[in-house]
Amino acid sequence: MIPYGKQDIRQSDIDAVVEVLKSDFLTQGPAVPRFEQAVASHVGAKHAIAVNSATSALHIACLALGLKAGDWLWTSPVTFVASANCGLYCGANIDFVDIDPVSYNLCPKALEKKLAVAEQQNRLPKVVVAVHLCGQPCDMAAIHSLSKRYGFAVIEDASHAIGGKYRGEFIGNGRYSDITVFSFHPVKIVTTAEGGLALTQNSDLARQMDQLRSHGITRDPALMSRESDGPWYYQQTGLGYNYRMTDLQAALGASQMTRLDKYVSRRHELADEYDRLLANLPVKTPVQHPDGYSGRHLYVIRLRLDDINRTRREVFESLRAKGIGVNVHYIPVHTQPFYAQFGFQEGQYPNAENYYSEAISLPLFPGMSADDQREVVAALAEALGV
Repeated sequence: MIPYGKQDIRQSDIDAVVEVLKSDFLTQGPAVPRFEQAVASHVGAKHAIAVNSATSALHIACLALGLKAGDWLWTSPVTFVASANCGLYCGANIDFVDIDPVSYNLCPKALEKKLAVAEQQNRLPKVVVAVHLCGQPCDMAAIHSLSKRYGFAVIEDASHAIGGKYRGEFIGNGRYSDITVFSFHPVKIVTTAEGGLALTQNSDLARQMDQLRSHGITRDPALMSRESDGPWYYQQTGLGYNYRMTDLQAALGASQMTRLDKYVSRRHELADEYDRLLANLPVKTPVQHPDGYSGRHLYVIRLRLDDINRTRREVFESLRAKGIGVNVHYIPVHTQPFYAQFGFQEGQYPNAENYYSEAISLPLFPGMSADDQREVVAALAEALGV
């Protein structure tokens, strides 16, 4: 099986983890801040807070921004469920903004129209989560401009996008958002096995997220409500969570970060080769906006179903039967049975649903060989009946 994604583990990664195993710290030791600094320095952020998953990072980001019951969080329907669920964890209401049919990201024009209506109804969002699907950045300048006009906070869900750029600057630098979130799941661009990270330029948001990831506890006397009893003393100043990253994970992540640029470059080489190999097949290849330099986490094609005598499921199952580990990213969140209780139903976001009906993610990972790629394309051509 050629998987759709696969981690790249080198001896240097193994050595970094073994070094931690031999040290005095396995959980919260020196490796976590080293990893945080490595990411923050790379992208140009002042603060980085490492946690046990990108979902946790989204949750504490929402909490730090004050999202609560009665508030609204808006996001794209084409994303993993965590981009919306993070709002529900805070007791907030969820709504969606349809995607741009070319970039597959949240559409700024649709957002602007929805905001104008919401303002009249007194139900503007407190937070908008802009998802950089497949690694391609959203139109962040437009979203940022709207956030200033309508007064909402912006979280960049950049789970697919570390190493990517927007307008020549690394995603995560916070120029157009309050908080950016990265994921380090094994199929992502770099991995910590499981893990996530929130970045911000705002010291107060960073302080809040730092406490929220560790039970709401602080040992900083300046943040305590009464005088310390002694050097052992700590205070719980709010309700936090056990979302901490371990030193084992952080050591792996710091080692992987040394190869980030090479990983992204290799992904671009593979994506460019897919563009060439697929040019004569009845599929739509992903369009890249000139303002962005994608992390190229996923390579999603859309089947030209009117030009083939096959369903998407038939093509998908044919590829799987040939050992090609294709996948689909993503089932629109508003069509999930859980979200029906909030009044969502099929037909509400047509661009998202049209995208989903045609989408297949082809294998893409740095260790993929030229032979692997040709095998994928040959199997796809056969599955399409051409």
